[in-house]
Amino acid sequence: MQARLVNVGYGTVVAIDRIIAIVSPESAPVKRIIQEAKEERKLIDATYGKRTRAVIIMDNSHILLSAVQPETITSRVNNDIIKEKSNKHEN
Repeated sequence: MQARLVNVGYGTVVAIDRIIAIVSPESAPVKRIIQEAKEERKLIDATYGKRTRAVIIMDNSHILLSAVQPETITSRVNNDIIKEKSNKHEN
């Protein structure tokens, strides 16, 4: 089975099945999660120096920072899921 990937900005892709949550970086609990991931060396910064707009929480406890809005990433994931379902129905 081939992994389904989603672009989270600047050519960085993530396996859709590994994503637990996509959240905004503004709240204090999310900022704490980011700090803890940095201390545990489980933080992946994929912002390429841009402002962090989304925090992606992965199932392996890694945290990925993206410069793309959470809504945009969610839309990309949903579009991939819809496309896959329509392909299954065609076959």
